[in-house]
Amino acid sequence: MSYKDYEKATNLIEENKELTDVVGGCSFRLIEMAEEKLNLKFPNSYKEFLLNFGALSFGSEEIYGIVREDFENSRVPDAIWYTLVERREVKMPDSLLVIYDTGSDELFCLNFNNLDFELEPTVVVFIPGVDIEHQTYEEIAKDFGEFLLNRVKSEIDI
Repeated sequence: MSYKDYEKATNLIEENKELTDVVGGCSFRLIEMAEEKLNLKFPNSYKEFLLNFGALSFGSEEIYGIVREDFENSRVPDAIWYTLVERREVKMPDSLLVIYDTGSDELFCLNFNNLDFELEPTVVVFIPGVDIEHQTYEEIAKDFGEFLLNRVKSEIDI
């Protein structure tokens, strides 16, 4: 359902443009560079998000993506930069990609250790500062499409 959920989310974003601020879509080449930097293969729904938006603010919701080519010297909402920082600073597993910061000591991440039949990773909670062996990786969404749809619906109260 990931892509159908992704399409529903983008339709709601389009219908509520006044809430929308985007970095701007990025190129296939930049996506490939990010995948190579993180040694991950992004799922189709997240690639589509990167191509269309780059990164997205929708009301108070901020979904991380790709901001610029210099992944080492970027800032929020750059998912690649943030993931690299968390890998260095708190030894976050290489199988996670940060896509959202709750603002309350939790990061929502794509979990590439848990892929569905369409190779879409689940979205899980990672808590910086908690030892890796004590992380529970609570599932927030079955895939990126469901996650995005839930965040958009939450922002517009549906």
